[in-house]
Amino acid sequence: MGFERRGFRLCSSARMLAALVFILLCIQPGHGQTCTEGFAYDRRARQCIDVDECRALPDACRGDMRCVNQNGGYLCMPRTLYNTPYRPETPVLPEPVFPDPETYLPAAPRSVEPSYPRVRATAQCILGYSAGEDGICNDIDECETNTHHCNPTQVCINTAGGYTCSCTEGFWLIGGQCQDIDECRYGYCQQLCANVPGSYSCSCDPGFILNPDSRTCQDVDECEEEPCTHGCFNTYGSYMCNCDEGFELAADGTSCIDLDECSFSEFLCQHRCINTPGSFSCVCPPGYYVYEDGRSCEDDNECDTGNNTCTTAQVCFNFQGGYTCLDPLQCALPYIEVSDNQCMCSAENPACRDKPFTILYRHMDLSSGRSVPADIFQMQATTRYPGAFYIFQIKSGNDGREFYMRQTSNVSATLVLSRPIKGPKEVVLDLEMVTVNNVINFRGSSIIRLTVFVSEHPF
Repeated sequence: MGFERRGFRLCSSARMLAALVFILLCIQPGHGQTCTEGFAYDRRARQCIDVDECRALPDACRGDMRCVNQNGGYLCMPRTLYNTPYRPETPVLPEPVFPDPETYLPAAPRSVEPSYPRVRATAQCILGYSAGEDGICNDIDECETNTHHCNPTQVCINTAGGYTCSCTEGFWLIGGQCQDIDECRYGYCQQLCANVPGSYSCSCDPGFILNPDSRTCQDVDECEEEPCTHGCFNTYGSYMCNCDEGFELAADGTSCIDLDECSFSEFLCQHRCINTPGSFSCVCPPGYYVYEDGRSCEDDNECDTGNNTCTTAQVCFNFQGGYTCLDPLQCALPYIEVSDNQCMCSAENPACRDKPFTILYRHMDLSSGRSVPADIFQMQATTRYPGAFYIFQIKSGNDGREFYMRQTSNVSATLVLSRPIKGPKEVVLDLEMVTVNNVINFRGSSIIRLTVFVSEHPF
């Protein structure tokens, strides 16, 4: 009776082809993993595991042979010897021979024991087993007795009737040698990976911490530690600081510095800009107040608010940025007062000859640096005579040639500002209207004494 050891040497080419096809179908290693013959790569366990050829190969053993799987192969053993102690048949002992009592007379009677060889039953065990004192075949632990042939890089694993040479975790068998598995090559770590012999170590990029699984990383919410002086916005793997309105981020990326809005533009405020932490404010000169928009200046009418120093006998006249108190009208002789703002020189009075018939007093305000040309005042004849025509002219006060008269009709004219005037300044103009009537040989004139208050500021 014999046995066949399979998996390491097949008995026929047909069986070898079948085993080869099975191995090729079963060995589908992942990530470039290659397993030796008799092993297949388990993706879940991430290691090579033994292939049970007794289940995978049809009719692995022939006849009365029983298939026994081993790591990396299988054995074909007789069913009568498989794990059954061998007990030989009881031997036939020879009949004992006694001496003839007639020819041999003993001196004294004695008991005689039979003389025959004692045969000890010995079990015949298959390879990998040894017989014990009880006659049972026991497995030989080749790893324990150091009778294996694994090389120093391998680990011996005892099996029933044999042993197998494998590798420790973190190594795989290539060409009979255990070589380190580079776990980093196969993406074991989510971010950073450091390979070490038989193992690996994962770490995370800045802004992440390692999860309890020691492989994946999770984002760190840096804003919980309040690294920013104003606002913080957490991002994936980092964070961003932001500043309140009116501030900008400093070079350190965390603190905020005040923005000087006044330096952005000289037109931010109509008059003057004052920087404040995170903002700015506009101020106006005396005689003005800050308008609702917070930037422009509006004239403070002291005459309406009562915030003036004029007496009850005076008249308060408001202009841009200030006011003036006008004294009661006093007409110089030979003129007499005919109304609150008009003086007249009668034609019957010889002293009035060659003098304007009337002097009408008017006042107006003008912004400093006003754009030109600008129509600022109109005058016209109130009394019309048949056959008369009218001439309008600036009689006095236009020393700087800032004004001129433009006649708009036969009886009217407009005072035009032709050059900008800088204030504060007070200009008194005598605007003359000359009436000419050739039919009755008449020539006379009237004066409007216009006082122009030029403000200090262009608003």
